[in-house]
Amino acid sequence: MKCPFCSNEDTQVVETRVAEDGGFVRRRRQCAACEKRFTTYERPDVTFPAVVKKDGRRIDYERIKLQGSMNLALRKRPVSTEQIDSAVERIEEKLLNLGVREIPSARLGELVMRELRKLDKVAYVRFASVYRSFEDIDEFKTLVDEVRR
Repeated sequence: MKCPFCSNEDTQVVETRVAEDGGFVRRRRQCAACEKRFTTYERPDVTFPAVVKKDGRRIDYERIKLQGSMNLALRKRPVSTEQIDSAVERIEEKLLNLGVREIPSARLGELVMRELRKLDKVAYVRFASVYRSFEDIDEFKTLVDEVRR
């Protein structure tokens, strides 16, 4: 494994942990040259359904995009990286269990909102307000009232 800091190929595993659900292996590595530590994740290579956008385009599912969306909604919120990773794992597990070749982006968005609602109500409202493209303040107020209940 190449060091992300200095590109040295001599790195060593200093700690290995299996995720609670057994879905991936987390490894802490240390570079022999610069001695910096970094984390890698080992997951099974599986095929996720293609995402069908509103305009009909089909794009490959990308974990990094899903994580980016969730990280943006959770920015400056008290949610750990491990909690976010677990939420992404649950979403991916649901995608695989659907057993379909394609999934509408709206359905994927609903899965994300469900996980965000469990993690942090503010992040849920942030994501939903952008995702649902609210036209006026009344739609936003309705969502906030729904979350309060």
